Amino acid sequence: MTSLQLLWFILIGVLFSGFFFLEGFDFGVGMLIKSFAKNDAERDVVIRSIGPHWDGNEVWLITAGGAMFASFPMWYATLFSGYYLVLFCILAALIFRGVSFEFRANMETQRWRTFWEWAGTIGSFCAAFLFGMLFTSMIKGMPIDKNGDMTAHFFDYVNLFSIVGGVAIVVLCLVHGLNFIRLKTTGELRERALSWNKVLYPVLFAGEVVFAILLFFFTDFFSKKPMTTTVIVVTLVVFTCLAYWGVLKNHEWLSFIGSGLGLISVVVLIFNGLFPRVMVANNPAYSLLIKNSSNSPYTLHLMTILTFSILPIVLIYFIWSYWVFYKRLASPKQNA
Repeated sequence: MTSLQLLWFILIGVLFSGFFFLEGFDFGVGMLIKSFAKNDAERDVVIRSIGPHWDGNEVWLITAGGAMFASFPMWYATLFSGYYLVLFCILAALIFRGVSFEFRANMETQRWRTFWEWAGTIGSFCAAFLFGMLFTSMIKGMPIDKNGDMTAHFFDYVNLFSIVGGVAIVVLCLVHGLNFIRLKTTGELRERALSWNKVLYPVLFAGEVVFAILLFFFTDFFSKKPMTTTVIVVTLVVFTCLAYWGVLKNHEWLSFIGSGLGLISVVVLIFNGLFPRVMVANNPAYSLLIKNSSNSPYTLHLMTILTFSILPIVLIYFIWSYWVFYKRLASPKQNA
């Protein structure tokens, strides 16, 4: 394995980390449109809280997929062909969620406004849940042959471990979204988000315990890398504890950063367990490795130069966009 191969494996992990940190609260807020907000005025505020950011945050996913295609074409081919239906459902969920914001704002009848509100809620839930299912089933091991072709069946995708993984990501995104609402709103919405998180965090702790137990039995993470896997799992719990403490003590930034770092810890856990593989096969001899799944050294070298030339500009733009829209949104009662 070369240093450039390792670098691009890490960079793809960083891109997915950025995606789940940023898009995680978008998913969480999207799932809360119908259940959390009590009327149209509150739903307007909830949607406006992520309005300037959600489409930009999805760029991290597109960039991660593009980086995977350019740096590890074998990984890309196996993952995207084997998970074609799952990824198609994720794409449909993201499309419905995205257009729901625009269509809802332009609907004159309450019936259609309600339809697009449900589209945004269900689309956000399905996207988060399916991402969790995809990654947890992937690390469990899939039926991959010596040519890198994946021929999976229904229960390879949908099983106890993948369902728990999907639910865990949904709950992580929910608490992250509620922490974001606390940062972006004032008044009743902010207080309601605080009370909801006081209920959801104990559920999240229980979910993390169940996920860790299933991780031990369904993957080889603890047998192959006991030290690093244990440290990352403990780190995930510590970040969740910090976020919960921030909720109890009403430290909004601590809660938001803690829940975001919890999502990043899940990505780190997956990539740590995968290394030096990129896809886990049921037959270990057929697992895809970093060293034989990457593009040519020249391509990786050229991509590295271009990436580190453009990356500072992109990061400056993201920071600037969040700075421009940093002001809180008032709850409807305070507008009255």
